[in-house]
Amino acid sequence: MKTKMAIAVAAGFGISVLLNLGQNDGASGSQTATNSAPAPVAVTNAAVPAPGGEVLPEVHIQDAPVDDVIRFLAAQGELKIEIDPRITSGSPPRVSVNLTNVTAQQALEFVLKQENLLLVPDPNTNIARITPGPSAEPPPIVLPQTNAPPVEIATNVPPVVSVPSAPATNTLTEPVVESLTIAEMPVLDVVTMLADAAKIDIIIDPRLLPGSTNAVSTNAMPAMKFYNKTYRQALDAVLNNNDLVLLTDNKTQIARVTKKPPPEQEPLYTQVVQLRYANVTNMVTLIQTTLPVNTRSKVSADGRTSKLVLLATTRDIEAITNLVSEIDKPSRQVLIETRLIETSINPKSVKGIDWSGTLANQNVSFGNGVTSGQTITTTPGQSSTVTLPSGRTVTRTEALSKRTDLTTLLGNGGFSADTARGFFPETAFLNADGVRAVMSFLNTEADTRILDSPRSVVADNETARLSVTRAFPIFQVTPGAANVPAGAQVTYTNLGTILNVTPRIAADSNVTLRLVPEVSNIESVDHQVLNGQENTANIYAIRKAETIVTVPSGNTLLLGGLASENTSKSYSKVPLLGDIPGIGLLFRRDTKDRQKSSLLIFVTPTIVRSEDFHPTVTDYLKQTPAKDPDVEDVGSAWDRGKPKSWGKQKEK
Repeated sequence: MKTKMAIAVAAGFGISVLLNLGQNDGASGSQTATNSAPAPVAVTNAAVPAPGGEVLPEVHIQDAPVDDVIRFLAAQGELKIEIDPRITSGSPPRVSVNLTNVTAQQALEFVLKQENLLLVPDPNTNIARITPGPSAEPPPIVLPQTNAPPVEIATNVPPVVSVPSAPATNTLTEPVVESLTIAEMPVLDVVTMLADAAKIDIIIDPRLLPGSTNAVSTNAMPAMKFYNKTYRQALDAVLNNNDLVLLTDNKTQIARVTKKPPPEQEPLYTQVVQLRYANVTNMVTLIQTTLPVNTRSKVSADGRTSKLVLLATTRDIEAITNLVSEIDKPSRQVLIETRLIETSINPKSVKGIDWSGTLANQNVSFGNGVTSGQTITTTPGQSSTVTLPSGRTVTRTEALSKRTDLTTLLGNGGFSADTARGFFPETAFLNADGVRAVMSFLNTEADTRILDSPRSVVADNETARLSVTRAFPIFQVTPGAANVPAGAQVTYTNLGTILNVTPRIAADSNVTLRLVPEVSNIESVDHQVLNGQENTANIYAIRKAETIVTVPSGNTLLLGGLASENTSKSYSKVPLLGDIPGIGLLFRRDTKDRQKSSLLIFVTPTIVRSEDFHPTVTDYLKQTPAKDPDVEDVGSAWDRGKPKSWGKQKEK
């Protein structure tokens, strides 16, 4: 049968525990010792008989120091422990507990929870550490500074961490806290408390202290909440969030809280990339847009050799070379065949009798002619010979002599009056033109057809310009000024048919064409009077269209609609007589004129394949140029103007 035995352990205090001990002899008895003077409890290395040890019917602790109670219960539960010196320093708190039907480990957990203490196993030493909970007030930490007296950082802040008791366990792994709440407080205080809870020895880098260049802000951090995390995980999260890191010394096993070192910059390497097809300038622009904004990598171009010079990290060089391999590919080409057909028709009809020669162009003149004349003066004048009575002959020459010649054009009208002879000629009468009429009964027509067939090969997404034009001059006259002569400048403009084609090869061997046909010509001449001077300028007629269409390769597209038509009608008649039915046809004329032109454009795009080209084999550059006999034969001395040199010619 079982008996009850009381074991008293005290050091001037009252601690009594009742153990159930099994006996085989059936005897029963009890022994109780209270308030005796026992020695302190020694923790044995005996193995734990069962998880938590034997069930104790009664645990009675009355006003005992907490460190003694912990040692006693740990010994009863066969646990290896060490107590944090902060618990035993000064006057340890005193504990009073009354428990029934609990194991020694359960009693120990109850005491630790009541006194806000933690039991943290060490996986390396198999010794559990008893330490104050996060809400306890740790002693101040004194950190040394170089060439400066020690600075004391007080961490005795009010309780701001609410941590539930760690789950009771005999395992040596770090316990996981179901819920961890940290209120607003400075960063270094949070780091110190979490390091203490995680049993990590730390020192603070002096450069983080207030007044230093890299000092950590002393302002309170926002509140934080963690679930199912260890204290070490919470500590790492706080450090990373504030750009801090723990650097552990392998010799002292003490971690140093300091700023994260700046990331090491990747080395730069130089590499030359040869381009085969792409434009080197366009490639540099494309690559620069794909590089990160703050990258140190650079790309430059050598236009002479079509090479890219890279000064970049290994990662950027790999990315750039991959991009170049995808972009630097031969452009596909398209053969553009066009046929331009322009037709014009100009039918004209003129029917009737035109009396304008009689009724619009009569010339009436009075008189039978027009007299005109001229007077001729001769210096010296005529010579005359006089015979004197003496018989001597004297010749005299006048200073000047005059002669007047008059001419009358008969039948041309006109009237003359002569002061000496009256009317001249003597008879005057009226002259008038005869009756004139033009009869027309004729149709005329002119047809014109212009055919052009330009063709060109153009690269994909490039523009081909096919034109059949004539250059017309434009004169720009600059007026002169004082001491500055007038000048003129001639420029030319192309008029005719112009076709701009931009192909883009699409899927399924289709070609998308951007077509811009234009037809222009001089339509008329404009006359304007500016500052009393007449100015003329050409008026240009321009027909233009723009379209985008997709055509299968090898098929033909027809563009039409670029047509123009001018129709004019004119009438002339004799008043009243031209309105008489039937007979009126003899006194009127009708004219009809029509001008019509049309342009048809046929476009056939064909995708060019590499086998469509046939290289030409030539060895011309490898041959020595032969002498041209026509150049070397300068001719004989008979055919040359330069005198022949009979001496020996010196070679130059």
